[in-house]
Amino acid sequence: MTSLSDLPIRDDLRGKTPYGAPQKVVPVALNVNENTHPVPDDVAADIVARVAKAIGGVNRYPDREFTELRESLADYLGHGLTAENLWAANGSNEVIQQILQAFGGPGRSLLGFAPTYSMYPLLAAGAGTAYVAGERDADFELSPETAAAEIRRLDPDIVILCAPNNPTGTPLSIETIEAAYDAARGMVVVDEAYAEFMPDDAPSALTLLPGRPRLLVSRTMSKAFAFAGARVGYLAADPAAVDALRLVRLPYHLSALTQAAAIAALAHADEMLAMVGEIRDQRDRLVTQLAALGYKPHRSGSNFVLFGGVADPNAVFEALLAQGVLIRDVGIPGHLRVTAGTEAETTAFLTALASLGRPDAQAAASAPAATTAPNGDAGAVTVGSQS
Repeated sequence: MTSLSDLPIRDDLRGKTPYGAPQKVVPVALNVNENTHPVPDDVAADIVARVAKAIGGVNRYPDREFTELRESLADYLGHGLTAENLWAANGSNEVIQQILQAFGGPGRSLLGFAPTYSMYPLLAAGAGTAYVAGERDADFELSPETAAAEIRRLDPDIVILCAPNNPTGTPLSIETIEAAYDAARGMVVVDEAYAEFMPDDAPSALTLLPGRPRLLVSRTMSKAFAFAGARVGYLAADPAAVDALRLVRLPYHLSALTQAAAIAALAHADEMLAMVGEIRDQRDRLVTQLAALGYKPHRSGSNFVLFGGVADPNAVFEALLAQGVLIRDVGIPGHLRVTAGTEAETTAFLTALASLGRPDAQAAASAPAATTAPNGDAGAVTVGSQS
């Protein structure tokens, strides 16, 4: 059978692994930060009606500029934005890909602050852009001073800031975004995929757009709007930056059906976002209960919680999966990540995790027995490698 290595693939793509998370059919799936609440019935009915109307015209190409959708997005975001400030694509991943196509490329670099969203280096590679990883402060925080120093040290053409950060959930201060913009010579992208889960009084990077033509703020309808399957991402930026994306977008890249569905969902924004409060409650409940169980949850402004103190992440992952609960091993040693689901889903996860015992007991159980040295003294107990 032919393998990928047998094909004349680009040299800079050799050895890379496609992005992917386990897709398993389980009773409780809390691994990919979806909004696990369904779209309300009345909103779904309106979406279906608008899509049905759009089907009547699918023999023609859709509005290439998706004007009505951009107007709807501008109305939703506020901040004095107009349709000229908005752009959209098939998920925020495509938005970021278009940014890299327009402002990256061979000889240029993208800076992200590790650990962060694992798609950034993959998107960079696809656009022929070098990816460089900057350092964070303790507990995955990112201060204005650290951000600015890393940008000056690495001198990237594009900086991407995930706010709140995925996979850690760490909120990002508006001061850090300002410092990053001032230190950068190129484009600064703020990925606000989880912005709606932040406190209502937390300022968005949208407030910084006036007078900053190199700033782009990316959002998605996948999370707070429970629209992951519809694939709608968007950004707000100076109109000149939006024009740059027109140079690289595919013709008619947003289907008429996608546009119709998104416009209908935005028309019900208040109802669609009513579930955000409940998700925040479950996230905060996770933080409290994980700590009570002996784990070390990190502060989160998103719809998920990263928690440490896990002696063997793979063993815990598999044990939970055996009970029908799917969470995520994001590759950070000693950590796992869980999405805040419905109250019932959160309860199922916490119950399953509690059944495994406290993490200190898990660590003791997984440690090999002490060995006796040749001189009769007990040797040091060592713990096997973590997955």
